[in-house]
Amino acid sequence: MNNLLIRQEAKRSGVALWEVAEALGVADSTLYRQLRRELPAEKQKKALAAIRAIAAQKGAQ
Repeated sequence: MNNLLIRQEAKRSGVALWEVAEALGVADSTLYRQLRRELPAEKQKKALAAIRAIAAQKGAQ
């Protein structure tokens, strides 16, 4: 499966992929389509940073 690290990190953190898409400024369908193929390293870093930021925000609430 492509982008397994992103998928696992989101699941572990309790962050939905639609939330990641929103944080990245793309439609959820766009993110799902992009995840079908391995993302470039820079996009992976942005997605993981978004997951961590969302998880931290959820933890603060």
